[in-house]
Amino acid sequence: MTPAIQVKDLTKAFNDLVAVDHISFEIEQGEIFGLLGPNGAGKTTTLSMLSTMLKPSSGTALIQGIDIAKDQDSVRKAIGIVFQDQSLDEELTARENMDFHGRLYRTPPEVRKQRIDELLHLVGLYERKDDLVKTFSGGMRRRLEIARGLLHHPSVLFLDEPTLGLDPQTRNHLWQYIATLSKEKNITIILTTHYMEEADRLCNRIAIIDHGRIIALDTPENLKNSIGGDVVTIKTPDINAVSRILNESWVIRLEQHSDEVRISLQNAEQHISNIITQLNQHNIPIISASIHKPTLEDVFLSFTGKTIREQEMDGKEKMRIHHRMMRH
Repeated sequence: MTPAIQVKDLTKAFNDLVAVDHISFEIEQGEIFGLLGPNGAGKTTTLSMLSTMLKPSSGTALIQGIDIAKDQDSVRKAIGIVFQDQSLDEELTARENMDFHGRLYRTPPEVRKQRIDELLHLVGLYERKDDLVKTFSGGMRRRLEIARGLLHHPSVLFLDEPTLGLDPQTRNHLWQYIATLSKEKNITIILTTHYMEEADRLCNRIAIIDHGRIIALDTPENLKNSIGGDVVTIKTPDINAVSRILNESWVIRLEQHSDEVRISLQNAEQHISNIITQLNQHNIPIISASIHKPTLEDVFLSFTGKTIREQEMDGKEKMRIHHRMMRH
């Protein structure tokens, strides 16, 4: 079966700034594929190119076999989009927002009405169909935007930071809707996120993107397994001393980070007392010690040397990219 999305050496540069740097990947039909990375890593720029809103500087991409550069109209008919910034009309009802979108796509009236009712049921908003959007919570608005994006029967759905700014409970509910969409409707979903748990729970595969490049691509489980075994985190004001002392054969990887040392090893429960004893013998103060299975945060730290939060770009840099994008 032909992949739903095929990307090869896709690049976008804004003068001296390379926002997306020769990325390549394929997404299978019905797959939930995640682009995981900090703000400013190139995730939204990638979606903007795939959705024909930005012209690539170089490289190619096919959506359902359609070239994004050669047949933009056909690409747009094949995709649904939910971007970070809300685009609903707050002075219209949920049904009216959906109906307006359907008219833009020239969906026949009877089909449009049926699809609107079906999708509002799907996202749990049918009972609020005649209420103004300005009375909706943030989570309800995101669900409505997803329903609207599906109205014209797209085979591929782009979700750009779909749960940004939502509380944990609403975020969990939205994850359930997204998983249901993929399973029941066989829709291919590509989502961007900087929430580790979101990527871990939702995605069949994840591409970790940093500074415009894909630095790792695999299933969440394989990415976590690549770290190896367990992770012991020691918080201490003397991280250099910990790194010098713990030179044991059972240590797979040891990484210094801010005020803590992360130690990758097998069977951490067997070695944690040894670690604490050695540090105490050298009078190294221990603020805390913990054991956990590898997470995607550990994967990101392993590949970049920083946590995803430390890689977040400051507001000035993000604004610079935004202004450059607007000029192009």
